[in-house]
Amino acid sequence: MKTLVTGGCGFIGSHLVDRIVNDGHEVVILDNLSSGSLRNIEHHKGNSKVTFHSVDIADYEKILPLFKDVVKVFHLAALADIVPSIERPMNYHHSNVDGTISVLEACRHQKIQRVIYAASSSCYGIPAKYPTPETEAISPQYPYALTKYVGEEYCKHWHRVYDLNITSLRFFNVYGPRARTSGTYGAVFGVFLAQKLNGKPYTVVGDGKQTRDFTFVTDVVNACVTTSNKDNCAGEIMNVGSGNTYSVNLLVELLGGQIVYVPKRPGEPDCTFADTSKIKEKTGWKPIVSFEEGVKIMLDNIDYWREAPLWEPASIAEATKDWFKYLGK
Repeated sequence: MKTLVTGGCGFIGSHLVDRIVNDGHEVVILDNLSSGSLRNIEHHKGNSKVTFHSVDIADYEKILPLFKDVVKVFHLAALADIVPSIERPMNYHHSNVDGTISVLEACRHQKIQRVIYAASSSCYGIPAKYPTPETEAISPQYPYALTKYVGEEYCKHWHRVYDLNITSLRFFNVYGPRARTSGTYGAVFGVFLAQKLNGKPYTVVGDGKQTRDFTFVTDVVNACVTTSNKDNCAGEIMNVGSGNTYSVNLLVELLGGQIVYVPKRPGEPDCTFADTSKIKEKTGWKPIVSFEEGVKIMLDNIDYWREAPLWEPASIAEATKDWFKYLGK
């Protein structure tokens, strides 16, 4: 079977490529390398089943022929991070909205049988209910969250109008090997592991008691593949989470090391915690990697972050000043 992955050189996308190849299928990767890296797929070099195209997914005329004879599409390509989305909202609209429409149109015209859209739990903003169900009010706090949600709305519309068989999966706090090292301060694992390698204290936001639904990347990949194999998920929106929520202080305890505190950031929830009953009921999927096991795997692969940016309180304050300026009202 021929499968296409947008953003296949990225963190989650590259793990999805690994899974598709291991399952014995051919995979076409579309990535403009704005945040992904060829390093993440270099172990597939020379594999005739893996084809890479450096292309902007918003360029419809260029991507359309690449969808020919494809059976499944996993749309993961997107610009991430909070601060850059505040500073450059048009870039995020281009990638996350225009790019999504372009992919949807390519899927429609090439008659793709199955599409999975990587949505974001950031659409909930600061939810009132935990665990948070898919029916919770939508309240994006910054442009990244908004553009990912708008992309999801286009997916719903293309399903309703054009009968495109698409499912949106709202990912919660994905972590694992190859987690992003680029971008403005924000991705906690990349930040902490680089600090650990350099013998620096962990920069804990607020008091560290905030909790996150840290979900291991292979569990997320399994959710994508499992859902893509089901016939009862067309037009659905489903959360993908770990089944629990874990404090940043617990993460620091598992990593081991000293702490320095930086100011709590506006627009961030004190807790993220997915209600995953819907995806479990519809697909039978469930997470299998415990948080403790996942952190150990991260430590075993710590060399990946040796050249990652090293963040300290002063550089964090400078990088996040627009965060406070626009969201701290």
